[in-house]
Amino acid sequence: MTKTKADQIVLEGVVEEELRGGTFRVRLENDHEVFAHISGKLRRHRIRVLPGDRIQLEVSAYDLTRGRITYRFG
Repeated sequence: MTKTKADQIVLEGVVEEELRGGTFRVRLENDHEVFAHISGKLRRHRIRVLPGDRIQLEVSAYDLTRGRITYRFG
């Protein structure tokens, strides 16, 4: 079984802390914490994500503790 876009949950949150290896600790709007990494397009276009930034992330329906940052709100 392969993962599809339908398996992704799109949420918004605030970056709390930058960790090693390009991962971040993100606090969601409902006060849950998620570990997230930067998506490939953000890396390719060198978009910086810093603590305090509002971001959009995709969380897998299978593992709600990890996600992927897909957008940084300006």
